[in-house]
Amino acid sequence: MVFRTLIWIVMLIGGVIGGCWLDSRWFPGIHDSWIFHLVSFTIGALLLKGVFTVSRNTGRALARNGREGELPRLETNVLVTSGRYALMRHPMHLGLLFFPLAIAFLVGSPSFILLIAPLEMFFMIVMIATFEEREAIEKFGQAYREYQRNVPMFCLKPRCISELFKEE
Repeated sequence: MVFRTLIWIVMLIGGVIGGCWLDSRWFPGIHDSWIFHLVSFTIGALLLKGVFTVSRNTGRALARNGREGELPRLETNVLVTSGRYALMRHPMHLGLLFFPLAIAFLVGSPSFILLIAPLEMFFMIVMIATFEEREAIEKFGQAYREYQRNVPMFCLKPRCISELFKEE
């Protein structure tokens, strides 16, 4: 958990620094445009609100249904396959995928928005597909393999997306 948090921090700080550096070369006048920054900041704030809403909603479902007995915070020992988790295996991660993009818009860096954030999002998908999936198989065994066969990792259908924002 600590290692993954450090990766997130490095990605976000690196995205900001890298984006600003690339902007100085590719979009030299963009930092003078208050209109661009106002629009960009507004989009970033809305995206960030969405990320936090999805994380809160899906995290509550895991806390309620994914734990038996005394466990450390953020740990689960029950495979949750109902509610949002019946629509996709990683609804919380789908929301968190947009965190780098939200930060990129808040910062107002075109290079971060157009290049770095999408690369970071792709990297996150690869991490989920390799590490998270492997850990879930180790933890839940055949039950998770069956879940994998029946439920997609992510679902982008409007009905699935709208479920992420509903409070239970």
